[in-house]
Amino acid sequence: MKVIFSFFFIFLYCKHSAANDLWTIDKTISSIEFEVPVLFTKNVIGKFNEFDGFVSLDLSNQNNNKALINVRIDSLDINYKRYKDLVLSEVFFESKKYPLGLIDTNNFKFNYEDNKINLIGELTIKGKSQNIPINIEVIKLASELVQVKSEISFSRSDFKIGTGNWKNTTILKDKIKIKANIFLFKE
Repeated sequence: MKVIFSFFFIFLYCKHSAANDLWTIDKTISSIEFEVPVLFTKNVIGKFNEFDGFVSLDLSNQNNNKALINVRIDSLDINYKRYKDLVLSEVFFESKKYPLGLIDTNNFKFNYEDNKINLIGELTIKGKSQNIPINIEVIKLASELVQVKSEISFSRSDFKIGTGNWKNTTILKDKIKIKANIFLFKE
């Protein structure tokens, strides 16, 4: 619940700040997908169907640039459909107790001329947070529409995603990759 309140507080703050440009996600054409390698069989591949977020840019003095994106964990679809309940259970994501995954950037520098951004973001899953590097490519499509492509990876064991028999990383590998293809439009 704390994550939800934080998200809305920051959103309202940025929306009413006169110095910032606010960009929001076009959820109809954006996608957030993940992949977990599996030994001797097809990788676990999935996507999140419900997500939200925004980017707030302070172009005048670059002090308050912020991006916040959340995914609704129970909105995921995976290629191993019969294991979806297991993936949502306390063994993996514990989606009833922790319904959202969140990426929150610390203040970052941005220049419209540069289409590459490297920053550190705070990933929160199952109530645990960790700083991770995020490499972003920004493609300007129109004056008020940009495409943002990014790929991150993290250790599932760092977030206790997989416990009991599923803790072992021999079969179900430890690294989770998330690919985002986000379209942002200027408010």
